[in-house]
Parts: sequence; structure tokens; C-alpha cells
Amino acid sequence: MPGKLTNDIGTIAIDDHVLASIAGASAMECYGLVGMAAKSAAGGLVELLKREHSSKGVKVHTENDEITIDLFVIVEFGTRISVVANNIIEKVKYNIEHLTGMNVKKVNINVQGVRVQK
Repeated sequence: MPGKLTNDIGTIAIDDHVLASIAGASAMECYGLVGMAAKSAAGGLVELLKREHSSKGVKVHTENDEITIDLFVIVEFGTRISVVANNIIEKVKYNIEHLTGMNVKKVNINVQGVRVQK
């Protein structure tokens, strides 16, 4: 269900795909994040998504003008997962609220893996 903003002039509908794109791009800017992840149907395997498909690692639920965002991420080995997750939450929440004017109720971070980079 798309997010809706209503004012005295009319209604603006923002599709969930747009919100997912904003959230995915915002998350990719955060330090310690290797990329977004997509679960495959076979045995819970995790696939690292390329930057242009980062919105596939995001699920958006819109209810009563409030947004809940689930992000599926892969973090870099050697970083504190809690610090990386908090940075992602703050960045995504700020960008969604600033760009759309809608309220973000919750941002859930699901760490799907840790990757060692050389």
C-alpha cells in the first residue's frame, strides 16, 4: 500500500518501491556496510546485491501514514554491528522523513552475513 500525504490542496501517493529505493540508497552510504542482501528460496542462502538492485534488500510496510522498513544487510568484518546498525537506522529514518515528509515508525536491521574484505 503506498504512503499517502494529504493537505488542503490534495493527496500525494508515494509508492513503496520509491520508499525502498530511498532506504536502500541511504543505507549504502553508511560505513561498515558491504551491501544489501536478498534471501533466495533455496535453503536460506544469502545473495549480495549490486548497488543498482539494493532496493530488493528492503521491505516497506505502510500503515496509517507511518512507515516500517526492514533492511537485509551484509556488514564488514571487524566493525561493530550495533554501531553500523544504529548509523543505518538514523540515516534511513532521516532521509525518508526529510525527502517524503512521512513519519518512520520503525527501521529494522536484519544482518544476513559478515564479509571479510581484502
